Amino acid sequence: MEFVDLSTLFFLVLAVVIAFQLRSVLGRRTGRERPPTDVFRTPEDGRDDKVVALPRRDGQPVPEITEDDTEERLRQADQVAPADTPANEGLKAIVRADPSFEPRRFVDGARAAHEMIVQAFAEGDRKTLQSLLSPEVMADFEAALAEREKAGHTVESTYVGLEKADIRSAGLSGRETSVSIRFVSQMITATYDEARTLVDGDPEQVTEGVDVWTFARNVDSSDPNWLLIATGES
Repeated sequence: MEFVDLSTLFFLVLAVVIAFQLRSVLGRRTGRERPPTDVFRTPEDGRDDKVVALPRRDGQPVPEITEDDTEERLRQADQVAPADTPANEGLKAIVRADPSFEPRRFVDGARAAHEMIVQAFAEGDRKTLQSLLSPEVMADFEAALAEREKAGHTVESTYVGLEKADIRSAGLSGRETSVSIRFVSQMITATYDEARTLVDGDPEQVTEGVDVWTFARNVDSSDPNWLLIATGES
């Protein structure tokens, strides 16, 4: 029988345990990875940690946008929405009205906003919701939160991932722009009462959610942020 080095065996087992623990932590997303502020703002001071490049609101001049920049952003519309579709033409109309609008970055920002809003609603984070929702949508969310709190319910939620974010429509009405996106996401959600009894959902089950959200912004606004103005299901 071969001699077993117990110290080597001990460190081997320890390495396996540590690797397993790291995988269990790093492999899950809780929706807290991004700071809950200005997901649609322009990168500042050379930092590319924001999502959608839009006019700055800090009093500094907006960088000059060349004809080549505009052409690139028109090409981006073909990358995020099929050519010769109403959604594609709507995106191009927005680019022509607001050459700073970048379709590809907008979609990235909308994906980030979806996770932030879903998590903020689950956590009852009104401050984050108010920064991303129109007053009308915020009123609906506030009513739902108040009803949940009155019932003594709490929600524990994990945002597992976003499978799809497809532009359904886009357009320009006067100087008001709007883009509707169909999101397909995976969530783990469980609702508990005051006695910690499960009343809805399943803390061990991943479920799929489908939402159609509409974001809007006035082209002439000094505020670069888009707001969620309508929610629905496909």
